[in-house]
Amino acid sequence: MTSTADYQTTVRVKAAPDVLFDALTTITGLAAWWNPATGSGATGGELHFLMNTPEPLVIFVEEATRPTSVRWTVIDCPFLPGWIGTRPTFTITPIGSHTSELVFRHQGLSKDLECFGMCSRSWQHYMTSLRDYLEVGSGSPFGSPADRARRQVQAAGTSIR
Repeated sequence: MTSTADYQTTVRVKAAPDVLFDALTTITGLAAWWNPATGSGATGGELHFLMNTPEPLVIFVEEATRPTSVRWTVIDCPFLPGWIGTRPTFTITPIGSHTSELVFRHQGLSKDLECFGMCSRSWQHYMTSLRDYLEVGSGSPFGSPADRARRQVQAAGTSIR
């Protein structure tokens, strides 16, 4: 039996929905918690992320509806070809005036993909990084000391969570 369940996690952050939305759609916001990017996070835009590869991860922004949802489609991913065609989605719900709930779902990232374990742990790290960026002012994006430490632990075959 194969699983078709997509990776999904829910994060509650002490930030207004508009602030969270900006962290998901602006070049500055994305660089602060995930990875430096070029391009546009607006609906119809394209984002390019360099992640220690000669060719970038390319994401098409299917939807960026302030302040409730962001939906991407992975167009190219040289380091994880199984990601091509998958759809990371971010759904934002206000909880009071200064708190938001984020449901992150990576449609197509299922246990059927070889990278599921590594990718799940990576997304968990980056969701924590996003929360830290919004609540504390600094995240742990790709290449940061916390990210490098996490990658070393993963390479050794153990989990930090």
